[in-house]
Amino acid sequence: MSRHLTRTRTRPPVTLALPALLAVAFLLLPLIGILSRTAWGEVGAHLTSPGVVQALRLSLFVSLWALGLSLLLGVPLAWLLARVPFKGKAFVRSLVLLPMVLPPTVGGVALLLGFGRRGLLGPWLEGTFGITLPFHTSGAVVAATFVAMPFLVISLEGALGGLKQSYEETAASLGASPVRVFFTVTLPMVAPGLIAGAALTWARALGEFGATITFAGNLPGTTQTLPLQVYLLLQDEPEAATSVSLLLLVIAMAVLIALRGRWTGTPVDARSAGTPATATDGAEAAAAEAERAPGAPLPAAEVPAAPQDTGHWPLHATVTGFNELTLDADPGTTIAVVGENGAGKTTLLRALLGLTPRAHAELRLGDTDVTALPPHRRQVAWVPQDGALFPHLSALANTAYGLRARRVPRAEARREARLWLDRLGVGHLAARKPAQLSGGQAQRVALARALAARPRLLLLDEPLAALDQTTRARVRHTLRTHLAGFGGVCLIVTHDPVEAVSLADRVLVLADGRTLQDAPPAEVTRHPRSPWVARMLGRNAWPGTASADGLALPSGGRLVTAEALPEGSRALAIIGPEAVSVHRDRPAGSPRNVWQGSVREITAVGSRLRVLVGSAEAPDLVAEITPEAAAELGLVDGSKVWTSVKATEVTLVEL
Repeated sequence: MSRHLTRTRTRPPVTLALPALLAVAFLLLPLIGILSRTAWGEVGAHLTSPGVVQALRLSLFVSLWALGLSLLLGVPLAWLLARVPFKGKAFVRSLVLLPMVLPPTVGGVALLLGFGRRGLLGPWLEGTFGITLPFHTSGAVVAATFVAMPFLVISLEGALGGLKQSYEETAASLGASPVRVFFTVTLPMVAPGLIAGAALTWARALGEFGATITFAGNLPGTTQTLPLQVYLLLQDEPEAATSVSLLLLVIAMAVLIALRGRWTGTPVDARSAGTPATATDGAEAAAAEAERAPGAPLPAAEVPAAPQDTGHWPLHATVTGFNELTLDADPGTTIAVVGENGAGKTTLLRALLGLTPRAHAELRLGDTDVTALPPHRRQVAWVPQDGALFPHLSALANTAYGLRARRVPRAEARREARLWLDRLGVGHLAARKPAQLSGGQAQRVALARALAARPRLLLLDEPLAALDQTTRARVRHTLRTHLAGFGGVCLIVTHDPVEAVSLADRVLVLADGRTLQDAPPAEVTRHPRSPWVARMLGRNAWPGTASADGLALPSGGRLVTAEALPEGSRALAIIGPEAVSVHRDRPAGSPRNVWQGSVREITAVGSRLRVLVGSAEAPDLVAEITPEAAAELGLVDGSKVWTSVKATEVTLVEL
């Protein structure tokens, strides 16, 4: 069934529809008046008369110069309003909007008092440069710019406000200076807003009347633009005035129709730019990857080794603010950063990049203190959670971006970028735009871009989250191979225990911006100091207070353990799911920890099942059993069961 047949049609209430129709009629009637009173047989003669042609040429000259000045001054102003917090921003924005609500003749008077011969700046301009703006073509340009530039600023500021800053921040982390970021990333991505604002600015400048006649006068060939010509023709030749008005009306309508309602512009988005990936595209990509064994790395003979920067850069960082911690790591160290949402993981990365006021990092890489350096000079590359691929660039151009920002010759940068794309299994997609890539493919391109930038500190914010399991294993192998020869330090924010254990030399556990645990993966796995980390690793974690024979639980129950901690100390009991036994009847024998409960949830993890059992006597407990055991026990949601844990299977961690 087609969409328009299934769409529900609602009839608007008469109390709203009638005034709306009257408003349309009110706006439409004057336009109909122009069309009905136009002498169509004489339109050609009226528009080709010498005075009208001269006025049209002058109008085009003035409006194009006004557009140029508006672009030169308005684009930086829009960027300032959208990107830079400063005192008085509301006042500056009000100044921008003022010409839009000010009567044009009042604007002309204000221009006279500011730039006229007796104005504030006029005598200086005339005495120093010999420039006289009133009653001169340049005065008409100034007047048109004054009333038209706000349209550009407002449109572009709206587009900039809708552009995620992660694109610009990522470009800076790849070594691009703020000016380079502005011209190579920001402007291309807000091009629709810029074009819309420029078109509205030009149309407004072309139709300017009040400020021009007040400030620049009405001198034929000098300041008499087309709107002023209409004013003069109304007095002696109303039919000609109607024809010229029709011309201005057609131009204005053409601009509005061309913009199609995009008054504030729409930033280009990574998933909407270019041609969306089709099912065929996905099939081709899958076929290309299927040529290799699932999970296998790219053959070394197939892909040459990517160039390595042979320096060594140990890391020392002291972070203050929301995060309070000190990091020291030797070259080649990979640190997995884990913690609950809001623990400060991303804030830590942004502090190391110098991108957030929430936290400040005193950062030393090797022998260089980069604390005072801007982000683009720190040689700290990152991959944000969304990848932040530049939608207007191909995968190859994205990957080469950091090298080009560091002034690597174009051919060399593209050659090295292609090597990285090949290493990560997406070399065959080099010519595609981000919108033509799947989420996993885009994430691999983003990872290749960061690795290609030759960083001294690499920051990865959940870099493999968008990948499927098979691709994740392949990319994890490639990443581990690169990190083994990396002369800097890598921090990886992850919620995947496999990544934390297989990629990291250390696991940094954060809680409320502080270090809760910083230890090798094996130690964190055996003795996690956070219930959240224990659960992330697939363990049961019960907090409580150490007692003579084990752990006193907050609910009033007791957990018997084989080991003991100082009585009264806060502790965490770690119980592996595989150590939990599930029974239909109360078990007999050696278990000292036995609880009755009911099955709340059954989930499959690989070839085994995880059974969540809730009990009134103890916290929720996860058991891991085989599907055969679950079938034998007849487990379904709500089943009444008994669980047991041997005292020797419980590990106590003092907090």
